[in-house]
Amino acid sequence: MTMTVWQSVLTIGAVVLGTMVTRFLPFFLFPAKKELPKYIRYLSQVIPYAVMGMLVVYALKDTDLLAGSHGIPELIAVVVVVLLHLWRRNMLLSIAGGTVTYMLLVQLVF
Repeated sequence: MTMTVWQSVLTIGAVVLGTMVTRFLPFFLFPAKKELPKYIRYLSQVIPYAVMGMLVVYALKDTDLLAGSHGIPELIAVVVVVLLHLWRRNMLLSIAGGTVTYMLLVQLVF
């Protein structure tokens, strides 16, 4: 089933509006001249760690330690991420290095 031209225009408009509201709303709610509320400062400190923990759990949730490669590629990739992060303190480099390591191991070794 395809959308009509007007349905497409309305869909794109809704997506644009939703994106703009989520991007600009924080600037209206928390102007630069006012101090941030305590709970927002707290959330800005804890959410990055919570998200990283959630991503680790999500990435490793289907790892079967009793079958196949026994989770060895995943373990090596995690070690690479940790070592890269300790070495360079660059999250993008750490994630990319772990991803490349894992993909190479899965495609070429295991």
